[in-house]
Amino acid sequence: MNSTKGSFPNYIVIEGPIGIGKTTLTLELARNFGAETLLEDASVNPFLEDFYKDRVGAALPTQLYFLFQRIQQLQEVRQVDIFKKIFISDFFIQKDPLFAGVNLNDDEYSLYRKVFAHVIKDLPKPDLVVYLQASTKALFDRVKKRGRVIEKEIEFDYLAEINDAYTQYFYHYSETPLLIVNTNQVNFSENKSDFFSLAQRISTVKKGRHYYNPVPLD
Repeated sequence: MNSTKGSFPNYIVIEGPIGIGKTTLTLELARNFGAETLLEDASVNPFLEDFYKDRVGAALPTQLYFLFQRIQQLQEVRQVDIFKKIFISDFFIQKDPLFAGVNLNDDEYSLYRKVFAHVIKDLPKPDLVVYLQASTKALFDRVKKRGRVIEKEIEFDYLAEINDAYTQYFYHYSETPLLIVNTNQVNFSENKSDFFSLAQRISTVKKGRHYYNPVPLD
């Protein structure tokens, strides 16, 4: 795969709903291609556990904490020569209002949008966004399988709402090259063939919208 490394975009975002495997794929790509990572760390968000128990009461501080955490991570990209390194991120900050729109009431969302508009200025845009898709049932099964204590309160209906919001967002998205990947039947962390096929596909996307629907081999 060394030839693939040379043709990788310099700044790649791996996106998708809760349970899709963003961080796992980000780390695997970075390990194989010598990339730097920009990773969201949900475990340090002090409001997240309360949010999963009471979305209404803890939504705004949870959302703002994640926003500023992501901003801090992206400072790295602005402070280095992006043409000399590959960066792979497991979050897409331009998509941040998606969760806010689902979780916040009207007044909270209005405040959030003002903050977002102020802090988002001059942040780098990715060379490629990889949007990982799966059915809500697949997401729910994966969340339960990985068994994170902080996620034990996540309900199927909430995942469905988030999944629908992602679908709508990326249906209209056109700001950067986009690769939409159906992950219902594949596991990129467990199947190396699936992983390297996806890596090869990523290296070919230079512009526009593309779809990748891998089928597992028997």
